[in-house]
Amino acid sequence: MLFKNVIHIGLLVVLTTCFSVAQVKTSTFKAAQLKYSKVKDAYDNKWTTLKEGIKAISINSENYDIYIRAFKHDKKLEVWLKNTDATSYKLFKTYEICASSGDLGPKRKEGDGQVPEGFYTVDLFNPTSNYYLSMRVSYPNTSDVILKTSKNAGGAIMIHGNCVTIGCLPMTDDKIKELYVLCLEVKNRNRIVKVDIFPAKMTTENIKFLEANYSKDKLNFWNSLKPAYDYFEKNHSTRKMLTDAKGHYSFKD
Repeated sequence: MLFKNVIHIGLLVVLTTCFSVAQVKTSTFKAAQLKYSKVKDAYDNKWTTLKEGIKAISINSENYDIYIRAFKHDKKLEVWLKNTDATSYKLFKTYEICASSGDLGPKRKEGDGQVPEGFYTVDLFNPTSNYYLSMRVSYPNTSDVILKTSKNAGGAIMIHGNCVTIGCLPMTDDKIKELYVLCLEVKNRNRIVKVDIFPAKMTTENIKFLEANYSKDKLNFWNSLKPAYDYFEKNHSTRKMLTDAKGHYSFKD
C-alpha cells in the first residue's frame, strides 16, 4: 500500500511539473513578444477595443480560436472567431489586402512571385519585421512540396504591414497591429492559427470568371479547394484536411 502511494505521489509530481512547465512556456511566449516596442504598442492601442468587439459577438476574449480566410482576387482577409468549446465560427472583421503580386493560382516554385493557395497555419511571429509586424504562413505544406515544379518550392510567405509585397499578404501597419494581437492571443494559449488562402470567393459568379479566364490545370486545382470553402460557407466550421501521395486534398469532418 505504501509502495502504491509513493507511485501515486510520484506520478502527481510529474504531471504537476509537466503542466507547470507547459503553462510557463505558453505564458512566456506573449511575455517575450511584449518586450518588443511594436508589439507593446499594438497591445496598448488595439487590445482594449478588440476585446470589446469580441465581447459584442458573444465570444470570450480570453479563450477563443481564430480562423483566417484570404481571397486573392477580392483582396480580402476575413477573421473568424469562436469560443474554444464551440463548433462554429462568427465573422469578426474583414481586412483589405492592400497590395498583391502574381496571378491567381498556386505557388509552385521559389521566386515565382506567387501568393500560395491552400490550407495553412501561422507558424512564426516576427516582432522585428522590416514590414512593421509579420506572421509567417506555413507554406509549403505537404501538397505544395509534392506538386512543386522546381527543386525548391520557396517559402517566407508572410502576412505583414507596410502595404508592399512580393508574394505575401500585406496590409496597413494599423491593421496588422490588430491581426497580430488577435493571433498572438491564440498562439499564447498554444492553439493553432488556421489560414486558408483561396483564389477568390468561390461564388457562382466568380467560378464563371475563373472558368472563362484560366487554364484547365488551375481549374482542377481550384476544384480541390472548393469543398472546404463550401463546407465553411454552410456550417461556419472547418474540416480536417488530408493530402494523398499525389498531393491532392481530401477532407473529413
